Amino acid sequence: MSRRDCDVAIVGAGLVGLSLAAALARTGLEVAVLDRGEVAAAPEADDADWDARVYAVSPGSAEFLSALGVWQRLPTERMAPLEVMEVAGDARGHLHFDAYELGERALAWIVENRELNAALVAAVRAEAGVEVLASCAPSSIAWRTHAAELRLADGATLTARLVVGADGAQSWARGEAGIQHAPRPYHQTAVVANFNIRQAHRGRAFQWFLEDGGVMAWLPLPGRRMSLVWSAPNALATELLALAPPALAARVAAAGGNALGELESITPATAFPLSFLKLPTVIAHRFALVGDAAHGVHPLAGQGVNLGFGDAQALAGVLAGRGAVADPGAPILLERYARRRAAPVLGMQMVTDGLVRLFGTPTPWVRAARNRGMQIVDRVGPLRRLLAQPALR
Repeated sequence: MSRRDCDVAIVGAGLVGLSLAAALARTGLEVAVLDRGEVAAAPEADDADWDARVYAVSPGSAEFLSALGVWQRLPTERMAPLEVMEVAGDARGHLHFDAYELGERALAWIVENRELNAALVAAVRAEAGVEVLASCAPSSIAWRTHAAELRLADGATLTARLVVGADGAQSWARGEAGIQHAPRPYHQTAVVANFNIRQAHRGRAFQWFLEDGGVMAWLPLPGRRMSLVWSAPNALATELLALAPPALAARVAAAGGNALGELESITPATAFPLSFLKLPTVIAHRFALVGDAAHGVHPLAGQGVNLGFGDAQALAGVLAGRGAVADPGAPILLERYARRRAAPVLGMQMVTDGLVRLFGTPTPWVRAARNRGMQIVDRVGPLRRLLAQPALR
């Protein structure tokens, strides 16, 4: 049996876990990242190969990643600025967001999961204070007064003064810390795929609230390409996934009113179940949660990964400014982190979950009111800009 010691152990080497590891290493802490899978960059992609899963990285998240040396590693030719967002209700409601009006270069940057992961892996590997334990299955956590002991499936033990759960919505670490709370399903599935487009998108994204309660978004990719995220009722998602690529392209084009002309599938469609997660707490004894392990939001605002990067930035900031409190797992520090993230996360959850519920109500007067509300907000510039700010920073 081998034994290792570190200051912080991060369970989960997804995008948020890796960003936290890179940020904490710069505070002088010894960090270990554990993941059940491989922690490696995917092979370099050619121009015809695009990852179906993409993220809308906000300007605030881009600044955080830039400070870690991650943003600079991303290939610019595989990123697209989202400069304009057109949002349509299910009965003539409309909202228009423009980066120029908001004083930003872009409302968000559309980045492939594969490229973002590769840049984060490279940044973490370059940090001397981070140990990456890949293909490593933790079996249990024993919580002691002054440290936590992670027992691994191979018999090794990792002792850390703070454990961070960054292992997703179905977090194993969260259960080990005694935070038992299951996500609430939306009964929707996000169907994602990429397409060649006939007409140039000019940096525009489109989003439609559909009559069946679903939400469809088209996000710009480099060149004449776009990425689909269709949050569809489960039965419809099953139907979409069963379509041949040409039939899927025709179905997506028709659902979007042929806004970009004829579509051609360039990646197979894949799917992710959607759920809402609101926890009573994101901290426990020598434990903190970040990313999807800490909260779950509907993807209609594209803010899931940005909330996670916000968690990583906040936790790293708290630990960097710990001053005379040498122990990174001290309750005063964890409570400070929880307070710092409470309002931003709750605000985004209220907006996204509220919109899903609002547009999922078929009552005629509710339908008329929600679309009328969109028209009013669209006409009041200051209100529209206020609504956009949380998604930017």
